[in-house]
Amino acid sequence: MEMKHEHKPCEEKTGDTLYRIGMFAAMNHITVKTLRFYEEQGLLMPALIHPETGYRYYTLSQMAVLHQITALKLAGFTLEEIAHINAGADEEAVLLKKKSELLAKISDLTRQIAVVDGYLSKKKTGLSAPVLIKTIPAATVAFMRIRLESYDGLFDRMPEMGALMEKAGCERALPEYCFTAYPEAGYKDADILVDICESVVAAKRETGDLRFKTLPEIQAACVFHRGSYRTFAESYATVLRYIEENGYEIAGDIRESYIDGVWNKDDESQWLSEIQVPVRKKAE
Repeated sequence: MEMKHEHKPCEEKTGDTLYRIGMFAAMNHITVKTLRFYEEQGLLMPALIHPETGYRYYTLSQMAVLHQITALKLAGFTLEEIAHINAGADEEAVLLKKKSELLAKISDLTRQIAVVDGYLSKKKTGLSAPVLIKTIPAATVAFMRIRLESYDGLFDRMPEMGALMEKAGCERALPEYCFTAYPEAGYKDADILVDICESVVAAKRETGDLRFKTLPEIQAACVFHRGSYRTFAESYATVLRYIEENGYEIAGDIRESYIDGVWNKDDESQWLSEIQVPVRKKAE
């Protein structure tokens, strides 16, 4: 028996297909509550709201808007920022601004991780605290430049500088900042050029070998060293490794700041110093 099929011509579409809110939510793997919230915030309005039932309807073309909202949220944009973009703001400018903010956050998180790593490793290195990048304020210092046969002679020369400062009428700044700086790069066992420095309230007339200079504010990789100066090498190795591993380079004279030492502590294990290495980020 011959079967006859009646074929109806395809109906011409007069508009986009409308999907109830529940169907549209399921199609996009979100909740109805989320869609209603986006509507309240003016981010995604229904294509149609039935005047009698209040049912919400959406079209397939609105999936692109929903996709943009989801992507921007994943990129860290607030709903207010997304609404600003949807309202016609320069999208490229807004995205570049957000990228800059995110890169700054990455930089902050990288520094935080470095501090955590420092605390995790400090027991291995014997340090009292991890390496930290910090700002050393500008300072006016009295200084005396000398050459030493060995590091053992350093503290023998400090009383000489104290006498010259007293003769010049120097007033020590608070908080006290006494340190040595090494103008010549590299480690030397002998013939060591050293600036013995101490922060003062104001420069005075040069007296004997005593001079004055103003040091600018710097960023420095700093680490505290507790104990004898004979073990400085271990702390230096730690701070120099930190500089290399975190994309910095040395950008000035290394300083050794003396907090507690032979002048006020009889026990070497209680001596406290801070190694300060001026740094800057390496050019990428």
